[in-house]
Amino acid sequence: MSFLTIGHRGVMGVEPENTLRSFVHAERAGMDAIELDLHLSKDGALAVMHDTDVDRTTDGKGPINEKTLSELRELDAGQGERVPVFEEVLDAVRSPVQAEIKDAAAARALAEVMLRRDLADRVEVSSFHDEAVAEIARLVPGVRTVLISSRWKSDVVDRAKAVGAATLALNIRRLTLEVTEQAHAEGLKVIGWVVNTQDHLRLARALRLDGATTDYPEIRRAGRFTA
Repeated sequence: MSFLTIGHRGVMGVEPENTLRSFVHAERAGMDAIELDLHLSKDGALAVMHDTDVDRTTDGKGPINEKTLSELRELDAGQGERVPVFEEVLDAVRSPVQAEIKDAAAARALAEVMLRRDLADRVEVSSFHDEAVAEIARLVPGVRTVLISSRWKSDVVDRAKAVGAATLALNIRRLTLEVTEQAHAEGLKVIGWVVNTQDHLRLARALRLDGATTDYPEIRRAGRFTA
């Protein structure tokens, strides 16, 4: 069985997260896919950032949705990198992309780009929010979707099925073999996050996961040899 290694916000353990520098590094390191996060700017651009505000990852302050793309461009996102927009990432790397959306509004903006550029085969869409997963599935026929959860109840597999998700992305610290087996029995894949240590990588293998999201490129290399 193939084991996918997904670069978390690029390779954020060694590069500024969610920057073109980080995504290019992830691709060169051979990651099977690149994960990124999307928020809408004040003027509707798909800004690639994780938090709802810019404080942690840039030299600026304030919510993303209160800043225009031009204002976001003025910020330093680490080592001189600028905040990219989604389409810039698509042009900078050729790898498959897992795009995490934060709400239904971002889903609609993402759907427009995916339909215009025919990205259903290249871009997998993930979210913590059931309604956002359902919305992107409605808007983009054939899109592959991922339901993410950190803390979940016994209905997590049923939730994924209800919104048409093909994959569950679950916190490796709380994952059990029971959940993995239940998901697999229903035809769902299971990805563990965030796998940054050899112990977590061995756990991912023991839980029979289909892949892992990681901050570090060396996990990809180790994953090829960990039984």
